[in-house]
Amino acid sequence: MHPRFLPHYHRTLVANRAAKPCDVFINHRGIDTKRTVATLLYDHLYRLNLHPFLDSKNMKPGDKLFDNINGAIRKCKVGVAVFSPRYCESYFCLHELALMMESRKKVIPIFCDIKPSQLRAVDNGKCAMEDLRRFNWALEEAKYTVGTHFRLLERVKNTITFFPLVWNMETGFSFSN
Repeated sequence: MHPRFLPHYHRTLVANRAAKPCDVFINHRGIDTKRTVATLLYDHLYRLNLHPFLDSKNMKPGDKLFDNINGAIRKCKVGVAVFSPRYCESYFCLHELALMMESRKKVIPIFCDIKPSQLRAVDNGKCAMEDLRRFNWALEEAKYTVGTHFRLLERVKNTITFFPLVWNMETGFSFSN
């Protein structure tokens, strides 16, 4: 239905939802974590009345990929980077991480079945040297940021209790004990 035919209050709700910047941008490698960690984190944050951004939940067919993702990163308050074994194979993951770091966002790393020391952007000849430099810089920044580690296969049944994120109105996100 065309928006002009919707009742005024409904048009306002739809416009506000679309215009509202996300609180948390969830950066992840879909093939590794979309059906587990990323979606569970999104749902958990949503239930806390936060506005998370997850590509599969916030984008629709026809949306401009880079425009939407880059805009969400620039407007978000916090980024959560879910690192996984195939994370560094993805140009998109590395681009998102680099943009979060360049934008000086607070980034909370979650190391899922991977150690920080294993994170490296690989020169496969498909990436410009400047991008490779940006990606490796962003990965180094993330490696030395306090985050959390877990083994997905051992915790998938209890993943929802794994997310110790708490929203504090004054300081933003923090980990609960």
